[in-house]
Amino acid sequence: MSSKGPGLVVLYQWRLHAGAEESFVKAWTRISERLLSERGSLGSRLHRGPDGMWYSYAQWPSSDARKQAFALESVDPEAELQMAEAIAEGFPEIVLESVSDVMVLPFKNGV
Repeated sequence: MSSKGPGLVVLYQWRLHAGAEESFVKAWTRISERLLSERGSLGSRLHRGPDGMWYSYAQWPSSDARKQAFALESVDPEAELQMAEAIAEGFPEIVLESVSDVMVLPFKNGV
């Protein structure tokens, strides 16, 4: 791949309360869509890992763009509250380096 990736990728990780998945996903989707349409986000993805953890990768043009977006008032306070109530355990965010080449390895047991 020769395309240039986003300037900043941030990984978020959560363990949710049992039964709170649907509420969390709806709230995350609302916030993610508003950050994309109103605050300069380049988009994000959410998935549940095989370990039961939830992961979100958020892409931003730069660290400054992300700081500016979050310096403003919340895009959706109600959704933020729903997410907070669904989270049993949150982990520190991790800033990832953007890369232009991707190597893919198979999962164990061909899964």
